[in-house]
Amino acid sequence: VLVESLLVFTVVLSVHAVVWDRFSWCAVALAIQAFYVQFKWDRLLQLGGAVFQFRGAANSGLLPASMVIPLLGVVMKERCRAAGIVYFERFGIVVASTGMLLALFLSVLAVGITKPVPTNTCILTGIAGSVIIYTMKHSLTVSEVIEVLEVLLIFVYLSMILLYLLPRCFTPGEALLVLGGVSFVLNQLIKRSLNVIEGRGDPIDFFLLVAVVGVVLLGLFFTVLFVFMDSGTWISSMFFHMMTAVLGLGVIMPWLYRLIQRNPLFWLLQFLFQTQTRLYLLVYWTFLAASACGVVFYQNAKRSSESKKHQASTITRKYFHFIVVATYVPGLIYDRQLLYIAAVLCLAVFIFLEYVRYFRIKPFGQTLRHLLSLFLDERDSGPLILTHIYLLLGMSLPVWLFPRSCAPKGTLPGAGALVPYSGVLAVGVGDTIASVFGSTMGEIKWPGTKKTFEGTMTAIFAQIIAVALILIFDSSVNLNSSYAWILASVSLVSLLEAYTTQIDNLLLPLYLQIMLMA
Repeated sequence: VLVESLLVFTVVLSVHAVVWDRFSWCAVALAIQAFYVQFKWDRLLQLGGAVFQFRGAANSGLLPASMVIPLLGVVMKERCRAAGIVYFERFGIVVASTGMLLALFLSVLAVGITKPVPTNTCILTGIAGSVIIYTMKHSLTVSEVIEVLEVLLIFVYLSMILLYLLPRCFTPGEALLVLGGVSFVLNQLIKRSLNVIEGRGDPIDFFLLVAVVGVVLLGLFFTVLFVFMDSGTWISSMFFHMMTAVLGLGVIMPWLYRLIQRNPLFWLLQFLFQTQTRLYLLVYWTFLAASACGVVFYQNAKRSSESKKHQASTITRKYFHFIVVATYVPGLIYDRQLLYIAAVLCLAVFIFLEYVRYFRIKPFGQTLRHLLSLFLDERDSGPLILTHIYLLLGMSLPVWLFPRSCAPKGTLPGAGALVPYSGVLAVGVGDTIASVFGSTMGEIKWPGTKKTFEGTMTAIFAQIIAVALILIFDSSVNLNSSYAWILASVSLVSLLEAYTTQIDNLLLPLYLQIMLMA
């Protein structure tokens, strides 16, 4: 925990040294208080005193999770200020303020339920909170303050509902990241739906907002419904499929139509088949998807009746990382907008299939349970299987969060040109190589962890080679001699992978993106 905290502090101070404004000072204050509060959360988890059931075999992860959204907002603000885009500069300030307020809320919650009351931590939290609120008071307009408070309100209610319904699926830090992100997306969708101006906004952004909110609302609806009826019967399954179609065609499609001012299905078909390159990419991705399904079926066929408890090895699970890298790299080089939409659709399909598995919806629910049980690891301790969804999110978030409006000619200068590749580098290359080489050749373990020195070093080396290959094949990337910063960023994130107990598929790409954008 101490080494993980030291690495996070290094990232915070690196961003602070580059930005050096009131918000970066607030980020430093937030990191210091989150470091102390993290130990209170860890103690609550060990003693079973937390309000909800969180994922075991991991620390609270409050510090690394608390800094992601604020730092993303700070670096986005700086990039858009440099490009002269005032609207998105203000948006970055709102993102940073929202992240700080959500992190403070979790800190206050931990301090409030800790007995006896930790006086020193209370004082630190009070000082950090005062600094952040004072900065927000002098930086945000009234409408922006209301927006931040709306996200906080949605986060509180969403946390109470989902953490109760999904015990042991998240650590406090993962809950902050996932539920905070969903709350922000929901608030953005409501805001944009109430202020629709024809021709304003990119349709692909609206697809992301509606898809995320739609699948979350769908899950909440069926969770409440199946409290009163058995989800495993044919009648319930027919009702599930019928209501999914009704909600999709009767709510989500009209909602999208209002936002993009055209028929969503026709727009999507026209978008997907607009160029010959897109056709080639879609055929190639279909082949890779079939290959991934083939790996699942083959591994399950190998599982004999005598070894029902057999689990897939680390190397077997990393096959999917290689497939995902092969999926994303051509999309990033040839057509990022198509990759954006394809990742949104894939996320919606993944979550829908998880609903089918979780609720045992006929005819595929029980089959999915059997097929996916082979690939479970210690992080899938709750009722949901989320690791494959986290892998998709880790690869997609750098593409979705890339500030296109603040990037002249579609790319950022210097190391920022690698931002869309953050998921490929951190998870697809770094995490995969570290796991494969660490588990097969590693002998020297990092103190206090199961991760090896050899795995981390090969991960750093592999990511440097990957950057060199990106420079060769992607002509839009121009690093402008920022090689030292890239090496430092890759090394920090690889060390964080060795020491964190959080979901690395989600955390590592976001930290690499922050460093590259800074």
